[in-house]
Amino acid sequence: MSEVVETGVPGDLARHPRTPASDTPVLEVDDLVVEHRDGGTGAVFRAVDQVSLRIAAGESVAVVGESGSGKTTLAMAATGLGPRGQGDVRLLGHSLSAISRTRLRRLRPEVQVVFQDPHGSLDPRQSVRSGLRELRALQPERTSWIGDADLLGRVRLAADLLDRYPHQLSGGQAQRVCIARALLMRPRLIVADEPTSGLDVSVQADVLALLRQIRTTTGAALLMISHDLAVVRSLCDVVHVMYRGRVVEAGPCDRVFGAPENDYTRELLAAMPGARWRSRR
Repeated sequence: MSEVVETGVPGDLARHPRTPASDTPVLEVDDLVVEHRDGGTGAVFRAVDQVSLRIAAGESVAVVGESGSGKTTLAMAATGLGPRGQGDVRLLGHSLSAISRTRLRRLRPEVQVVFQDPHGSLDPRQSVRSGLRELRALQPERTSWIGDADLLGRVRLAADLLDRYPHQLSGGQAQRVCIARALLMRPRLIVADEPTSGLDVSVQADVLALLRQIRTTTGAALLMISHDLAVVRSLCDVVHVMYRGRVVEAGPCDRVFGAPENDYTRELLAAMPGARWRSRR
């Protein structure tokens, strides 16, 4: 299926009707530990080992590392979408270990996840329109602020895609449908887990531009999970580098990319295609 990809995003993305006015951090994580048990041997290992991070409203924070470093486990635990683990996790000021399940269910729409495989995130039996209708039925008060056609327009998709099924969408179109579904819920935090890794380079640029515009126009914070340092550098304010469950370096992207202090960070930067960086040490 062919796809016409335009660079950039619409210039009329209106400010989110629920843009946070408070200075309360969207997400705070202190000394998070998540352990897994091997089903075969019974051995316990730490997937996340005493990790701390903070995300303010409108801020874009990345967690980077190779496969198995614990970055996705961290994101899921930190947002209440996976095992809670040990440590203190506060979402919009609410401690996830202290609130009830009912309260947690009410908070969960504030966090929306855009996964690596967009087709795997969509029900193959539902058209785009049907999927949006289902979300609207579940959260009518949160989703009544915009119509389906206008919503697709905000992610640079034509209204005629509403009646298509996932198999009729290209990878870029499917990923932008997933972003539209997340945007519909008016979240305070969007978690993007390798959202461009399966897309062509030109489509990657369009999706990244869209995420950047959504962040700046809605006030939503962004937690980017990625192994692609070029993506992180183009989109994020702060980066946390994970290795074997631990954060080995963290700070503003300009500082970490320009003057890395950890050997593992240097290795990741050196492995970037066409990498050009110089340590000031």
